Amino acid sequence: MDKLREMEVFVAIVDRGSFTGASDKLGLSTSAVSRALNSLEARIGAQLLARTTRSVRPTDAGAAYLDACRKVLDAITDAEANTAAFHIKPVGTLTISAPVLFGQRFVAPLVNAFALRYPDVSVNAVYIDRTTRLIEEGVDIAIRIGHLGDSTTFAVPLGFVRRRTYAAPAYLAARGEPVHPRDLVNHHCVSFTGVTHPLEWVFSENGARLPVRLQPRMIVDLAPAAVSAAIDCVGITQLLSYQAAPEVLNGSLRPVLSAFEPESVPVNLLHVERRGASGKVRAFLEFVTESLRRSAHLQFVDSAVALGEAMYA
Repeated sequence: MDKLREMEVFVAIVDRGSFTGASDKLGLSTSAVSRALNSLEARIGAQLLARTTRSVRPTDAGAAYLDACRKVLDAITDAEANTAAFHIKPVGTLTISAPVLFGQRFVAPLVNAFALRYPDVSVNAVYIDRTTRLIEEGVDIAIRIGHLGDSTTFAVPLGFVRRRTYAAPAYLAARGEPVHPRDLVNHHCVSFTGVTHPLEWVFSENGARLPVRLQPRMIVDLAPAAVSAAIDCVGITQLLSYQAAPEVLNGSLRPVLSAFEPESVPVNLLHVERRGASGKVRAFLEFVTESLRRSAHLQFVDSAVALGEAMYA
């Protein structure tokens, strides 16, 4: 019998006042209760109970050990209850990661609403334009834009965004509009490293990949900087569709070379817990998934819905 079980037997004998009472409480035979106490006393090297034909009471050593046993067993009970609570209700700290602009526009409002709905969850939101490693960096949930590689992480598909090419109407009026990706060699270009290789933009022609080499006028590592440069007529830029959506709506940017757009880029919500997910993770998944799928800026494909929550390969 293990040490904790022996401690449990000892406490039960004292609480019930007899070996028979402890036997009834724990569902053990009286002989098993006696063996457990004998083993405990032998291991400790002290008599814990004074036995008479009418009563069982702790010795001085037993009284001190009884208090220690209660503390240990209570701590274990509390730990188990707290652990179970994590899987039943949303509690604890939830760490979320998302790309900066996507997070600012789509994730942050949902995180704010989630925090108000679940006051027992503390949220650590990390908005950063690099791939976070969930397990190594302690991230519970991450929004990932791009094709996924091999991993033990689980992905919930949210939709797709397009890689599109944009220019300001004033720029096009001054320098003309490219009709083929190869025309970009005659234009000023602004490369955003978060979406494209600085010296090579990728398009699609007749279903085939079409890379185009260029010499950019400017290279930036933030989407808002690329948007700003394009609006200011520094040059044509290539972005993910959501990154320039407000500027297209207000007319400050226009898509160009739309017939040559490459394939869509998937957007997934990643987490490391599958079945038995903690309450905080499960609640956030349920809270944000459908809202993000309904976003007009995430073109969601029906076949992706059928995938549900799946481990990607």
